[in-house]
Amino acid sequence: MPATRDYYEILGVEKSADADEIKRAYRRLAMKHHPDRNPGDPEAESKFKEAAEAYEVLSDEQMRSRYDQFGHAGIRGGGGPAGHDFNRMNVEDIFSMFTDIFGGAAGGQRPRGARRGVPRGYDLETEVVISLNDVLDGCERDVEFSRLDVCDTCKGTGAKEGTEPVKCATCGGQGQVMQQGLGGMFRIATACPHCRGRGSIIEDPCADCRGKGRKPRQRTISVKIPPGVHHGQAVRIKGEGEPPPPEQSPSGEGVRGDLHVVVAVEEHDLFTREGDHLLMEMPISFTQAALGAELEVPTLDGRATLKIPHGTQFGATFKIPGEGLPSLRTHRRGDIIVLAKVEIPKKMTEKQKDLLREFAETEDKRVTPESHGFWKKIKDILPG
Repeated sequence: MPATRDYYEILGVEKSADADEIKRAYRRLAMKHHPDRNPGDPEAESKFKEAAEAYEVLSDEQMRSRYDQFGHAGIRGGGGPAGHDFNRMNVEDIFSMFTDIFGGAAGGQRPRGARRGVPRGYDLETEVVISLNDVLDGCERDVEFSRLDVCDTCKGTGAKEGTEPVKCATCGGQGQVMQQGLGGMFRIATACPHCRGRGSIIEDPCADCRGKGRKPRQRTISVKIPPGVHHGQAVRIKGEGEPPPPEQSPSGEGVRGDLHVVVAVEEHDLFTREGDHLLMEMPISFTQAALGAELEVPTLDGRATLKIPHGTQFGATFKIPGEGLPSLRTHRRGDIIVLAKVEIPKKMTEKQKDLLREFAETEDKRVTPESHGFWKKIKDILPG
């Protein structure tokens, strides 16, 4: 029996991922391996079901807790829920379980956000990578993505030119069938497994879209990224998603979904971001730390002067106001926080050593537990 893959590995997230990260990761995989985008590809359908199973467990706090503690045994045995066998489930069943993820549903249900009576297409998600300098000034990027559009040949009907779809005999053209649940205690409506919710059957399919009524197309648009954007935030481009699915509107009339462009900010060589502030480590010599100095510090858009006072200790921090990143809302810039790292030279000339020896002779060597807090702590801790 093949081993079941780790659910976090399937979704490509860390075990510390929050609910939004898990949801976003599932959306990407579900869109990538969607059967409509991969017709006749059993491997894509298998990955689609695998991602659905991982999401069902990790999106439920109790199931996720049991899985983290006991692994797969915690959710499939030992008194836990029996779990779903996604490999035996129809793709339509998975659609009905995760309508909140796609912003729509199978079986003719109205996608979320659509006005009553007006069909709405699915939202899409893609990613753009920018630098920290782009965060400072904002930028414009060309984004490429794939979406399903109405087939030009059949105009979305899925039928060959000169023919028309025929009413589905299984659901009588309704697109839904009723099934018994919990031993007949109630009935639920699900997408018709024969026509997949369209209410009609394509007997002579269009050669271009293979009867789907939709074809994947590559599209490139220019997206403006605002200054101050954070890693993981998304820019919504209204109307750049997909048209309504063919079971709701074969011709694609209705409201298109949106495109969500998720921003990934590259790591910087010098700076670490903390909110709108930038943190950096600044190496200084021990003479600069002892005597004080005036240093030039690099910023994202130039240089700034920083005064180091005499007697600076290792780990001391200094602020350069207004040289950080702009706030996405107020546009006010944060600060640069400089962490002083005093470096001790590993190699010295004989002259430098002589000067240090001369300095050492002038130092106060009367270091006692009473005169130095550190040694007093040592005396209190160690016996005798």
